[in-house]
Parts: sequence; structure tokens; C-alpha cells
Amino acid sequence: MLITTEEYLFFVDRALDGMTAILSELGDERANRRPDLPGANSPYAVVHHCLGVLDFWVGKLVAGRTIERDREAEFRATGEVAELIGRVRAARERLREDVEAADPRAPLRGEAPEKYRDTVVGRSQAAALQHAYEELAQHHGQLELTRDLLKAKDLYGSGNTRPSA
Repeated sequence: MLITTEEYLFFVDRALDGMTAILSELGDERANRRPDLPGANSPYAVVHHCLGVLDFWVGKLVAGRTIERDREAEFRATGEVAELIGRVRAARERLREDVEAADPRAPLRGEAPEKYRDTVVGRSQAAALQHAYEELAQHHGQLELTRDLLKAKDLYGSGNTRPSA
């Protein structure tokens, strides 16, 4: 691996810290709203999805745990911010253990999704760890924009929003 476990976890923690700060700032009602844009997701659903990403890509493909995942349902999730932040905290602890036990050069301990099987992402535990971080960083940025849209709607009445399903 090109970076140490501590370096990797620093970046992962920074993304997760940013996401949980946004959830806390928004509160339960706004965190469960989606901007009125085609295909938009609520902040709650995005963070819930990120936990699914960590479970699958790190928990299953790196650590070898049995994981049942309904990726599509992740984007419909709703709930309380405090509960989700508690789940993020628990996921961080598992992630630390999983990253410390990973063998970066070893093959995955499960089968990557079809679209990744013949790519670098589907080859090694290090690639799966990198992909998990890639997803967290991408979704952290998405949450920053979503937060701004939701707050603008509340402040200025523009950018209609709709409740999550």
C-alpha cells in the first residue's frame, strides 16, 4: 500500500466527519429531504448509502464478512440523524479493524460487482479500500451541495424541495 493505515484512515475520517457535521447542521427534517431535482437523494440516504459502501467494499470484499446489501433501498432510507451518526461511529471502529487486518496486495475476499470485475477495482484489497474512500469523498462533496440547496430553499424559498419517499 502506498500510504499507511493511519494516513488512509485520516482521509476517511475527514470525509465522515464532514458528512456527520452536515447531518447535524441540517437536523432530522432537512436531512431527510431531497432537493427537487431529478434523481436527487436526501442527505440521510446518502450517508446511509456510504455505510453500505463501507460494509460491502471493506466488510465483505476486504474483511470477508457475509453482507446482505440492498443498494437501491439505501437511497430511500430515512430516519433520525442521531441514530445515523451513531451508526457512522460504529462503522469507523469496524473500518479501523478491517484496514489494519487488510492485505493490500491480496485478492478480494468476495466477488466485485459485475461492472468492476474486469477493472483494477476488482483485483485487490488495496483497490477496494481506495474505491471505498473514493465513494466517501464523492458523497461528501454531494452532501455539501445538497445542504446548500436545502438551506437556500428554507432561506429564500427557491429551489423547491420534496420530502423523501
